[in-house]
Amino acid sequence: MGFLIVLGVALWIFIAFWPAILAKNKGYSFILFLVLSWFVSFLITLLAVALLRDKTMTEADRKADREAEAALAKEEKQA
Repeated sequence: MGFLIVLGVALWIFIAFWPAILAKNKGYSFILFLVLSWFVSFLITLLAVALLRDKTMTEADRKADREAEAALAKEEKQA
């Protein structure tokens, strides 16, 4: 029984890194989201990270994304 508790806690700590890494890739604090993930819930934190704006994208990147989406939509209408 003690092994399962240790395994569960280790898994809980390991899974908490997922939203923290995603937040870091978006330009937010790794430590903040890791702690938030440990003490709140990794699912809630993961949802929050998914809804956050990407700080690392430049305006040129956003413009290129909009143009690519418009081109795909135009191509789908023609098909």
